[in-house]
Amino acid sequence: MADGVPVSPTMDAAIYRRRGELEITSVDTPVADDTRALIRVEHCGVCGTDLHMVLDGWGVPDTIFGHEWSGRVVDPGGTGLAAGQLVVGLPAEICGICVRCVEGRPNLCLNRDAAGTSSESGAFATYKRADPATLIPVPDGIDARAAAYTEPLAVALHAVNLSGITADQTARVFGAGPIGAAIIAILGQRDVAVRAVEPGSRRAELAESLGAPVDSADDLSVPGHPGELAEQAVDVVFETSGVRAAAEIGLTQLTSGGLLMLVGTGLDYPVLDTNRIILNELRITGAFNYDEFGFRDALELIGRGTLPLDLLIEPADVNLDNLLPVMQQLRAGTLPGKVMVSP
Repeated sequence: MADGVPVSPTMDAAIYRRRGELEITSVDTPVADDTRALIRVEHCGVCGTDLHMVLDGWGVPDTIFGHEWSGRVVDPGGTGLAAGQLVVGLPAEICGICVRCVEGRPNLCLNRDAAGTSSESGAFATYKRADPATLIPVPDGIDARAAAYTEPLAVALHAVNLSGITADQTARVFGAGPIGAAIIAILGQRDVAVRAVEPGSRRAELAESLGAPVDSADDLSVPGHPGELAEQAVDVVFETSGVRAAAEIGLTQLTSGGLLMLVGTGLDYPVLDTNRIILNELRITGAFNYDEFGFRDALELIGRGTLPLDLLIEPADVNLDNLLPVMQQLRAGTLPGKVMVSP
C-alpha cells in the first residue's frame, strides 16, 4: 500500500530476451526509496528505437524497453513528489555538468550511455521506478494518453526547430511514420508548405490527411548533373525513414543552400553525392532527441488542442501480449500512427 493505493508485489512486464523475442512475464515490482518514486504506467508509445532494439537485436538481453510514457505517482518514497500526480519521464538520466549539458543540449551529454549498450527498466511494464529529476508534471487538461505522446512530439519539434525553417520556405518529408507524421503536423501548424514521400498506402493516407500531398520516389525529378536542381526543389528535406535510398534521393531534392535533416536511424547507410553538396553548398545534419526544453514545449503544444492527435495516435490501445505483433506491423508500415501500449 502506497498512500492508499494498493501496489502488487509483482507486475507484468515485456522483457527482451533475444532478437525478435519478447517474454511477457511476472517480475518483482520496483520499490520506491529516498531517491526514486514508483510510477504506475498509464500509457507507453512504441518507438522506432524499440523496433531496432527488439526486431534488429540492438538491445541488451533481459531488458524492459519503453521510453515514451505517462504515469501516475503511486509511491513518492522520499522524493517529495505528490501521490497521484500525472507525470511524463525523460528516457535517460544525464550528468548535468558536462559541456553539452551546460549548453542546454542534454541529448548530447558526454557521459550518456550509447543506445543499446546498457540494460534498462522501461515502461513496457505495470510500474516503473524513476528519479524525480527525470519527471515532468503534466499540466491540467492533458489526459494520460495524450501526455504519452510528449516524447515523440519533442523529437519532431527538435528536428523542425533545428532546421530553422520558416513559413516562406518549403519542405519535403521522407517517411510518414510516427515521427514523419508529427513533423508534417508541426510544419502545418507553422504554415510551411510541405510534401511527403511515402510508399506505404496507410502512411501515405495519413500524410495526405495531415495536409501533405504525397509523391512517389519514382516520380521525383532527379537531376543528371550535380550542379542542377530538381524541378520541385525544397529548402529542407526531413529524412525520417532511415532508408538508404531516401537519404540519397532526398539530397537531390534540395535547392541551393538547402538542408538535409537526418532524423531516422537505419542500418543501411547512404552514399551521398559530395559534388552536389559542394556545388550547391548543401548542409547535412542530424537531429537527436530534444533540447532541455523539449518536453515543456511538446506539452505546451499538446495543451493547445490544435494538433490532430486523433490522426497521429492509433485509436486503440494494445496490451503487453500484443506488443511484439504490433512492432512487426509497425515495421511493415501497416500501422501508420503512434501505437499506445496500456500495460
